[in-house]
Amino acid sequence: MSEQTSFDAAAYTALGTARERVALPSETFDGTVNMPAMHLAVKAYLANQRQGTASTKTRGLVIGGNQKPWKQKGTGRARQGSTRAPHWPGGGTVFGPHGDRNYEQTLPKKVKQLARKSALNARAREAAVSVIDAFNYDSPSTKTMLGMLARLGVDSQKVLVLTDGNKPNVHLSGRNLPKVHVMPFKDASTYHILWSDTVLIEGSAIGQTLAPIAEKASAPVKKAKAAAPKAEAKPAAKKTAAKKAATATTEKKPAAKRAAKKKGD
Repeated sequence: MSEQTSFDAAAYTALGTARERVALPSETFDGTVNMPAMHLAVKAYLANQRQGTASTKTRGLVIGGNQKPWKQKGTGRARQGSTRAPHWPGGGTVFGPHGDRNYEQTLPKKVKQLARKSALNARAREAAVSVIDAFNYDSPSTKTMLGMLARLGVDSQKVLVLTDGNKPNVHLSGRNLPKVHVMPFKDASTYHILWSDTVLIEGSAIGQTLAPIAEKASAPVKKAKAAAPKAEAKPAAKKTAAKKAATATTEKKPAAKRAAKKKGD
């Protein structure tokens, strides 16, 4: 499926300030979306994540069962040689896994490339691809990353951030965010692109060199404060009333004692 042959995407700074839209490279974003290739690539990726460590014991590995449960003849029961035979409870397993199964699947190089291109084009068709001019983080800052996503309005979505090469500070900034995945553009697989709802690509990774512009400070991320329960005010009021009553009674007792002494005199 190849209908649209050119795409453009919204561009932003690393703090989320909007820029002019930029054209996406036609070599990659040419409108090709091949569903069978993407299906094969995702299936192979998920299969390659399996470790195949499931393992069972045969009758020779199960502890016990060295003695016949009863004698061979004369009991009226079927002859048995071990309580660890496969048909006994607690016995060995026949034809079970032994931890050596390999689930690896391989695909031709061109199929992988076609699937990856199709995934990028699928996101571009949905207007879910944005360009960031440059990720120049001096130090890891999850707050800065979250502020940028909030200004872009994608902080509640699954976001794939693709950088130009390996950038540890950017990776560490998004590592604690469960819906954010940061990786180099060349390492992004079909699965990661289709996993995300929004793809943020650094401009230099796709050949777009954007001149720096005046940056606006990122707006702080506001967190809703939990309202204090009103029921807690009542016990406090009761305590203050009880204290006042106690002090009043302690003040009255000396006066009553004085009056009683005068009468006695």
